[in-house]
Amino acid sequence: MKVALIIILTVIAALFVMIEVGLRSLFGFGNPLIYIGDDRIGYLLAPNQRTRRFGNRIEINQYSMRSAPIEKTASSSMRVLLLGDSIANGGWWTDQDNTISSLMMRSLRAKNISKYQEMEVLNASANSWGPRNELAYLQQFGTFNAQAIVLLINTDDLFATAPTSLPVGRDRNYPDSKPALALVEVFERYVTKQKLIPELQAVQDEKGDRVGINLEAISKIQALTRENNCQFLLVMTPLLREIGKPGSRDYEITARQRLKDFTEAQQITYIDFLPTFNAIKEPKAIYQDHIHFNLQGNQLVREKIELKLLELLGDGTPHQA
Repeated sequence: MKVALIIILTVIAALFVMIEVGLRSLFGFGNPLIYIGDDRIGYLLAPNQRTRRFGNRIEINQYSMRSAPIEKTASSSMRVLLLGDSIANGGWWTDQDNTISSLMMRSLRAKNISKYQEMEVLNASANSWGPRNELAYLQQFGTFNAQAIVLLINTDDLFATAPTSLPVGRDRNYPDSKPALALVEVFERYVTKQKLIPELQAVQDEKGDRVGINLEAISKIQALTRENNCQFLLVMTPLLREIGKPGSRDYEITARQRLKDFTEAQQITYIDFLPTFNAIKEPKAIYQDHIHFNLQGNQLVREKIELKLLELLGDGTPHQA
């Protein structure tokens, strides 16, 4: 009887170890990206992280970018700084090499359009960032001597609320520490119910003209680019449900028109991907979900941004925006 119990316990322990190792090696559970709170930016991906999620490599550098480590200033490099939310970041579903920034960097390097020794496309982004988060990041870290700054937003970002650190360590999508076990992460992520954050409701219920506040943040980003002798490119992608009929909702149409009028008044170079995606026969084929893109979608976004950048940058030398 004692021998049988030992055998049973040994088998259970072996199964536990096999499951734990499998969850870590095959899916990356147990090693999620962690976040840090920030009074102005709201939150950032913690610097200097590497992990794999569902086989996709993710690397975060010393400036909380989804990019390889960089020098803060590099006179020998031509730089493009991509600012955005999870669309720019790529999330767990996108390998490091397949993010919009990585695809663009390889393509621009192959074109050899710059007089500089190196071509870098930096990726400063985090899930659910809006224009105010991105502005605060620029104000805190600077432009990294970039010759161009690309702000990549989506329709929802026009209604983004103020930066807040409330989700960090309290929302399972924004952990501030590693779980003890991969099994613990799976349980907390897929079995237990997400606890409400009461204070977050007040942030989400922000009053006033949110669209106007976010346009003002974009205006301040443009001003920073001018101060730093950068070109500025604003890019907006649509939600999947906006493509085709019935199209964008009335409040989204109004906000989109405000953005268009704003870019014309501010003389901002602007790409709206809604007409481009409306011309695609199967738009679902380029989306990962209702808002994010797969590799095919990232390639399409990358290509159009790159063409516009080449127009703005010309031979790769800095120009006054």
